[in-house]
Amino acid sequence: MITASIVTYNNNLLDLEGILRSLLISPVQKVWIIDHSDTFMRLEGELQEYKRKDDEYLKHEGRGFHLEYIKQVNKGYGSGHNVALRKAIEEGSQYHLVVNPDVWFGAEVIPALWRLMEEDDTIAQVMPKVLFLNGSVQRLAKLLPTPLDLFCRFFMPGKLIAKRNDRFELKQSGYDKMMNVPFLSGCFMFLRISALQSEGLFDERFFMYMEDVDITRRLHMKYKTLFFPSVSIYHRFSRLSYHNWSISLMHMVSVVKYFNKWGWIYDSGRRRFNKRLLKELKMNSEE
Repeated sequence: MITASIVTYNNNLLDLEGILRSLLISPVQKVWIIDHSDTFMRLEGELQEYKRKDDEYLKHEGRGFHLEYIKQVNKGYGSGHNVALRKAIEEGSQYHLVVNPDVWFGAEVIPALWRLMEEDDTIAQVMPKVLFLNGSVQRLAKLLPTPLDLFCRFFMPGKLIAKRNDRFELKQSGYDKMMNVPFLSGCFMFLRISALQSEGLFDERFFMYMEDVDITRRLHMKYKTLFFPSVSIYHRFSRLSYHNWSISLMHMVSVVKYFNKWGWIYDSGRRRFNKRLLKELKMNSEE
């Protein structure tokens, strides 16, 4: 069984149209929409109408597809997805997709990731190639960050830190080969449920941002966490925290929590994982 969850915040049905169409044509059997809106929104009513009247939804509902809406007090991105993950565990799901509302993809994506996981039970997480709307690649497979990596991205012009950013975002990989990466973006996380049961769900101390780094590195300690470029998805990718000061502050608070948890200067896991990945990339480039 494959399940999925979408955490929404002041979204309407139009915002979800792309991702819902993508999920309908996939092997996903159940989707939870966790709504964190802090004001009255019409999403619940729109979804009820959609489930009653949309011909494509009704066709897929007939084959066993289910969509469930849950209104929850906003305790953060990871907390919202944990609500769905606990339900997925209760219902016996084997794989779960954590996905953003601003993502969409073709029918080939989930089956390809599913086959990859079925063939190798040491894989806990997979992220496909992520594209901007113009088809260019979003560099969302990264090294584990140092404090300098993140604070430079907040406070320094891009031109001054371009070389450091390129290393952090693994530009040298070309994003054209499979990589075992310790930090994969939270916009699309295809996860093995048994690995989450072993290593834990999202750390709810992170309200928003850094929860994806934290969960990927925990899974990476015992499993493979793969970037898989054979299939692609599209992601609008707004980078709100670089344009909105209140969200920037939220991001920085999560950054501080992350380094308080894993270490600011000394982080043996970061050093080991990053060194191993960079060595593998260098060897691949020399072949």
